This record gives sequence, C-alpha cells and structure tokens, in this order.
Amino acid sequence: MVWARADEQSSDGAARDAVANDVRALVAGQKGPKVKPHFIPLPPGAVRPTGWLNDWARDAAAGITGHLDERADVFKHGYKGYSFEARGVKANGTGWPLEQCAYWLDGLVRLAYILDDPQLIAKARARLDPVVDGVNRGGESFVYWQPRSILSVEMDKANGVFNNWAHSHMGRALVAYYQATGERRILDALVKVYRDYPLPEFSARFYPVNGMVNLDPMLETYMMSGNEKVLANALAAVRRPGFQEIVAQWNRGELVHGHTVIFYENARVPALMYPWTGDGKLLEATRTALDWAERGHALPIGLVSGEEYLAGIGSTRNVETCNVAAGPWTFGWMLRITGERQWADRMERVFFNAGPAPIARDFETMSYYQCANRLSMSLPADRPGCPGNALGDSYRFTPIGHPVLCCVGNCNRVVPNYIMDMWMATADRGVAATLYGPCRLRAQVADRVPVEIESETSYPFEEAIRLTVRPAKKTEFPIYLRIPAWCRQPALEVNGHSVALKKDSHGFAKLQRSWTSGDRVTLRLPMRVEVIQGCETPFPRDGYFKPRSLSKLTDIHNPFASVNYGPLLFALPITDENPNEPVKDAAFNYALDVSAAATRGARVLRQPLPAHWSWQLDAPVKLQLSARPFDWQPAELQPLPPTTIKDGKPATITLVPYGCTKFRVSMFPVAESSIHDAAKK
Repeated sequence: MVWARADEQSSDGAARDAVANDVRALVAGQKGPKVKPHFIPLPPGAVRPTGWLNDWARDAAAGITGHLDERADVFKHGYKGYSFEARGVKANGTGWPLEQCAYWLDGLVRLAYILDDPQLIAKARARLDPVVDGVNRGGESFVYWQPRSILSVEMDKANGVFNNWAHSHMGRALVAYYQATGERRILDALVKVYRDYPLPEFSARFYPVNGMVNLDPMLETYMMSGNEKVLANALAAVRRPGFQEIVAQWNRGELVHGHTVIFYENARVPALMYPWTGDGKLLEATRTALDWAERGHALPIGLVSGEEYLAGIGSTRNVETCNVAAGPWTFGWMLRITGERQWADRMERVFFNAGPAPIARDFETMSYYQCANRLSMSLPADRPGCPGNALGDSYRFTPIGHPVLCCVGNCNRVVPNYIMDMWMATADRGVAATLYGPCRLRAQVADRVPVEIESETSYPFEEAIRLTVRPAKKTEFPIYLRIPAWCRQPALEVNGHSVALKKDSHGFAKLQRSWTSGDRVTLRLPMRVEVIQGCETPFPRDGYFKPRSLSKLTDIHNPFASVNYGPLLFALPITDENPNEPVKDAAFNYALDVSAAATRGARVLRQPLPAHWSWQLDAPVKLQLSARPFDWQPAELQPLPPTTIKDGKPATITLVPYGCTKFRVSMFPVAESSIHDAAKK
C-alpha cells in the first residue's frame, strides 16, 4: 500500500485520494469481499457543498456543530481521560459522555474537512489526537485511559454494554479522520484496537444498546489497512451460534418492539457481513427487519416512529432526532452493499424532510422530538419522553436541545453524512451520483486521473441537475446517475443532445464514454403531486406504553392523507414567532381533498431561492390544493378524526415543504366527499 503522510497533504486532496485508491484496490483485489459492493464511499472533502447546501453546512459550522463544546461540559471534557461533573458521568470518566461526545466529534471532523475550515479542523484535531496518541502509547481501546475490561459485560456488568456501544461511535469518528488526512498514526490506532477487539454477543432485542455496531468502523479499518486480523475478528463474531440464531429469527419475521435508535443501529449488523461471507441470509435478515419496521411504524418523513420506542403510525407520534442520523447511516450501508436506489431515495426523504425540522433555521437551537402534526408546544403529562425527561422539554428548541444530550450530539452528523454520500466510487473506476443537490466532486477515475464534477442545481426545489465534467485529460470512465423511484419520465442530455436513458435493475443510468473537460450532462427529474393515504394505528402493546393512557388506543384507524412532491413532503404551515411559539389563532382545521381530480388540479408555485437559504417558510416551491375546513379539536386520544369529514365548503390551502416548518399539519384528515368523487371515477 502507498501511504500519504500529513505533510504530503495539499489542496488537491492527495492524501485523501491515496486513501480512497487504497480502499478501491482492496475491494477489487483478492483480499476484498466475496460479494463486491456496488458503491465505495469517498472521504470527507471529496464532495464539497455549494449553493443552498453550502449555506446549511456553514450555518452548522457557525452554530451547534462548531460550538457545542462551549455549551455543555459533556462536550468540553468528554474523552479527555478524567471524570467531571455532568449527568451520567462515571467516576472513571466513562458513561453517557462517551456516546454523546463521540456523536459530536464524528460530525465535527467530517464537516471540518468537507468545508476545509481551519478553525473546525483545529478543534477536531485537538479533540481526536489525544485519543489516537493515547492508543498508540499503550491504550487498549479508544477509551485509552481505562483497561479494556470496561468494555466487557462479564467484567463490568453495570457499564460494559454501554461503553462498548459508545466506543463504536468514536471508531466512526477516527475512520473519518484517517480518510480525510491519510495520517498513518490514525490508522495504526484503529488497527491496534480492532485486530483483537472484544465484540460482544449480538442481541435480538432492540434494548439495551449493543457493541456489535463496532463492526462498522472495524470493517472500514480492514478496507483501509488490509490487516487480516481485523477481518478475522469480525468474521469470528458472526460465526457464533447465537448470532446465527438471531439471523434465523429475523428471517422468520420474529422481531420485537424496542428502542428506535438501537433498532436502526442494530438492524444493519447482519448485512454488514454479507459481502465478507457471501451468505445471503445475512442480507435478508436486515431487509426483513427494516421492512418489518416500515410496515408497522413508518411516518411520511421517511423514518419510523420512536418515542423512545417504536410507537406505531400516528400524526402526533414522535421521532427522536438521533434517528435522523441513525436511519440514513443504515440506509447508506445498504446502498453501498446492494446498489439499490430505494436506499438513496430514503436517505433523501429523511434529509430534506426530517433533517431540518428539529433544527432551528440558524442552526443555533434544536429539539429532541419532531412529529408530523405539531400544533403547539404541549406534551401530555403521561406521554413517553426520554430518560429522566422533563416532558415539555422534548419539543422545546434550546442550545442543547434537552438535558439528555444524545440528540444535540447526533444532529451534527446529519449534514456532513449526506454531503459525503452524494457521490460514491465504483469498482469499475467510475463514480456514481447517489444523492442530489448542489456540490462539487473532486476524485480520481480510470487510471487515477483527477476529475472534477460540478453539480449546479437547486434540487429538490427544482427538477434539473446540471453536471459539468472536467477530467485532467480526455478519459473514458462511467458515471452512474440515480433515477428516483418517484420519477416517471426522466430525461437525459449530454452536451445539449438528448440521450436514451436506460436504467439498470437497481435504478441507475450508466453513462460510459470518453469525457473531455467541459462536457455537460443535464438530468431532468420531473416531479408530480402525489397524495398518500393511510390510517393511524394503535401504540404497540408492550410494557413501555402500557402504564399510560396511550394503552387505551387499542382500536385506532383514523384516516389520514399526506402530500409528496418528488422527494419533498409538504405541510400546511403554522406561522411561528420562533421555533417554540406559533402565532395565535392560526387556522389548521382542514380535511384534504384526495380525489384524483383534486390532485390533478393542484397548482405548483415557484420562486427563486433566496440569497441565503435557511429553510424559511417563504419557500421556493409551494403547492395549492383543495381542502374543506371543519371543526377539528385534536386531543391526545383522538389526534385525527376517526372517520372522514362530510362537512365544510371547498377551500384552497397553500402548502410548503415540511422541512421549512416548525409548527404544521402534514398528516391531514380526509374529506369524505373527495373519496366519493374518486370512487365515481
């Protein structure tokens, strides 16, 4: 392998390219996986945001991501090797801060190198270097000041499970740090820890946390180093009888409700090992788990409910902000492994909808929960919150989000992870446009030829994506373009000439040609208004919800309708004075006309993006649809009407993207007259 030293780094990303080429070479070689992944991730900095996406990333850097250590001692002192006074800190400096601080550092280091921001880079280095140096000077794990026994359930029954889980998140941060810099000492630390790391037994339950999620950074470490002990360690863990039995259980559909963050983290674990074993049952176990959750708990924002446990389908069911990071992380691995567009489609839906909703428009405050219909700040007294929750705080936007600091740490991963996954490398020495938005790619293709690809677009607020391809010399290589499942009539042009668009079985169109600097590709993804209907469901019948009044909701089938336009969910906005205060007496009492005629008659209103984009209510795309006002009095035990609405004169309502709102209705009551109209047709 060819290693790049820190002093060899330059603005053209030589060290970054060296790491990416090493990974691609291993994947393609004899030491690579038995089943080759369809896509290979690129390091932080290979993709840089432009346009509105750069606005959002810069706001993150200026807000929570860049300054979280100034807001709470957990982030100021975490991973420094000593104890301090904060909620959940153990006498040896372990406990909750290991998890919460690692979340933040993972997002911080990725955003720092994506933006090439000297201040963020300096802050990330100052916090991650002691971990790297601590391991290289004799530390047995990333919790370098403690013996490795603190990770063992047998040795530390009280804390070992949690410490092992938290360790995995620091592993992700160090993987990103090495990918961005190519510094050998970082990889040395990763290899030292993961070549004989004590992976615990896997668990079929989604509570408590489980350290098998260390497989993520462990496998990345192997692909970057080629150290066979690392891979052997991972393979040994999944050959255990207990692991194989869990895979069989999941494939039989035997899953139980549990904590949603743990569900998203654990669900991908079998699939992670599919490429290395060739055992299709592992991939199917993950598919089965994800499909099971979608059937019973999916919300229109692209995630399943979680408060904190999987909570069924409902307009006031909450989603913990940690899941906005955890869900797409799992979807991203499935995209890499399978090459299927559905996983990228899901990632976009989460990012454009669930992503901005719990973050203030200036990225200075955030909330623990979001829900599809947020009409006020109220939260019923017996509604599940989070551990030790002051219940009303779960919706409140504050500089740290909530006294439990997991979500304010995890929210910093959302923006950089999306940016990094917008482009991926392919084993045939090309690149794939996997997620869309304004950005600039710098990578190497073919026989290590540098290429820059500029993506000029306001997507998802417009339908056209314009790519300018600039290889260092005329070079033949493939570019893969994802065609979203919601798009019925995509169109493709190369240098102004229409090109036949042929999708492969996974939903990607391949452009294989000899590229010259300045070649232009235009992909058009026409969007349409789509109304999705469903019913609210009862809360799961398990011990977590049973003690509360929610257990009375045993026969709930309230109808609802939601409105999509391309990857965007739309909502009726309730104007806010600030993220914690809606305007008084705002009208929200509408039932949506879901007839085919009403959908066809929907109006799309467009205006230019503002000079600075911060998810404001005055959005560049709005929809006008037919609805009927009625006397709606939402209650905890009856959030939506139990039947369709007969009354009310026709009216027109204007909807905006869900992500632009802080108070809204996005799961609408349904007007009965529209159902009759649809039936007649």
